[in-house]
Amino acid sequence: MTLPVTAFVAAICALLLLVTAIDTVRQRLRLKAAFGDHGDAKLISASRAHGNLAEYAPITIILLGLLETARANHMALMVIGAIFLIGRVAHVIGLYTPSEPGKAPLGRQIGVAATFGTLLALGGWTLWILVTQNL
Repeated sequence: MTLPVTAFVAAICALLLLVTAIDTVRQRLRLKAAFGDHGDAKLISASRAHGNLAEYAPITIILLGLLETARANHMALMVIGAIFLIGRVAHVIGLYTPSEPGKAPLGRQIGVAATFGTLLALGGWTLWILVTQNL
C-alpha cells in the first residue's frame, strides 16, 4: 500500500527542515556561536523556524499516514496536507519578518492558525475513525 499524501507532505517537510537547518548553521557560523542564540535576532529567527517545524511536522505526518492507511478520503487529506504546508511556509516567512514587540507578523499568524487547524482536523478525524470503525 502506498501513502502518496503522507509521502508528499513528509518530503516537503524534509526539504523545509533542510533549508531552515542550513540557515541556522549559517547564522551560527556568522556569530561563531556553537550553542545558544547570543541574543541575535537572525539566529533566533532561524533557529525557531527550524525548531518549530521539527516540533509540528512529525505528529502531522503520523496522523496523515494513519488516516491514509485507514483509507480516509484522499482529496480531504490532500487539502489538509496542503494547508499544513502552506501554513508552515507562512510561519517560516513570518519568523523572518521584522515586527514590533508583542505583535506577530501576518505570516506567523497564518502559520499558527493553519497548523493548529490541521492538528485539530487530523486529530479529530483520527479519533472519529477509532470510535466509529475500530471499537
